Amino acid sequence: MSYTQLVYIHLSTIVPAFLLGTFLLLNRKGTPLHRMLGKLYMVLMGFTALVTLLMQAEVGPRFFGHLGYIHLLSLLVIVTVPKAWLAARRGDTRQHKYSMISLYIGGLLIAGGFALMPGRMLYGWLFS
Repeated sequence: MSYTQLVYIHLSTIVPAFLLGTFLLLNRKGTPLHRMLGKLYMVLMGFTALVTLLMQAEVGPRFFGHLGYIHLLSLLVIVTVPKAWLAARRGDTRQHKYSMISLYIGGLLIAGGFALMPGRMLYGWLFS
C-alpha cells in the first residue's frame, strides 16, 4: 500500500475521531450516547494509530527503518485506548478521565500539530 493511500485511510479515521473526541469532552459523561460514541472513538483512535505505524517518517530521524518521533504518539494511543477502556469497565472514572484527556491531547492535538508543520504532507496539501 502506498504512503498516500495510508494517509487517506488515516485521515478518514482521524477526522471523525477528532470530531467525536471534541464532542465527548464537551458533553455530559456516562450517558448511553457517551458510552456508544466513546466506543466508536476508541476504535477509530486505535485503528488510526495502527495505520500510522505503517507510515514511514518523512521528517526527521528514522528508527527501525521507518519510524520517527511522531510514532511515539501512536504508541501512546495504542497503550492508552485499552487502559481507558479497562478503567471505564472497572468504574474507575478518575483513571478513565485521565486516560481520555491524555489520548485527546497527545493523540489528536499534539500529533495533529506535528502533522501540520512545514515539510509534512498535510501541511503541503492544506497550505500550498
